[in-house]
Amino acid sequence: MEMIIDFPGGQKVDAHFRGHTVQTDQPTDDTAPMPFEVFLASIGTCAGIYVLGFCRQRNLPTDGIRIVQRNYPNPATGMMDKIDLEIQVPPTFPEQYHTALIRSAELCKVKKTLEHPPSFDVTTKVMEAA
Repeated sequence: MEMIIDFPGGQKVDAHFRGHTVQTDQPTDDTAPMPFEVFLASIGTCAGIYVLGFCRQRNLPTDGIRIVQRNYPNPATGMMDKIDLEIQVPPTFPEQYHTALIRSAELCKVKKTLEHPPSFDVTTKVMEAA
């Protein structure tokens, strides 16, 4: 999958892929989330996709279900020391599925990628004149 990253002005940096644009910004303009915030949000939303899929496969209602993500940065580095995902369910949600919901969220591809990080290769290339 290829993504095109461009610089539309100010502190903005956008990613374009599959016909979508993910806009990011820095706090000085604050017109969009910061890139690191988008990265963190991808963890919770990915877990949410798996929880949603689990519920849909079993015809379980998702009304009232939400995931609260708590991010704990290291004060010295700003890097995340710990991330908690708490799946909150309404009292009517069948208790027999609580553990299975956790297992579903743990299948998240973003989480698994963080647990087994990819290698990075950053290069430059001179583009041909248009």
